[in-house]
Amino acid sequence: MATTTFSGPVVSQAGFITGTGVVGASVTDATLTLTSANAGSIIPLNLASGQAVTLPAATGTQSVYTLLIGTTISSNTTTVKVANATDVMNGIANVGAGTGGVFGTLPASDTITLNGTTTGGIAGSIITITDIASGIFRVNASLIGSGTVATPFSATVS
Repeated sequence: MATTTFSGPVVSQAGFITGTGVVGASVTDATLTLTSANAGSIIPLNLASGQAVTLPAATGTQSVYTLLIGTTISSNTTTVKVANATDVMNGIANVGAGTGGVFGTLPASDTITLNGTTTGGIAGSIITITDIASGIFRVNASLIGSGTVATPFSATVS
């Protein structure tokens, strides 16, 4: 789509879509703290030895953070955690393997852990996290795993 420049007021009856589907820079750092600038883009995580991702505080902005595992996790883990002890995650993770499973969050879930096998983290796994309300993120994860799959959700932030 071409860039369009407007002069004067612009009205949208259904809102404006920005950044959808844009692939961000490949992340190979061991830690990543997300900000509103990361919203609306696909963020490729590409460190086989695992990464620690921290979400911003949930305030109800409707910001969407999409994390794509671009490199299979082969040692350690990749974690996605909330920024504080009051934020939680609500949602599901589909972990596919020989025998897949669907796992829901618990009331205090605040962490997603991918180990490259049973909890997902094989290249192509994707996690979509939406800031839906103050203190609440909505999670929808399609994870590729192996072996006997297990929940990637836990409560570890204190």
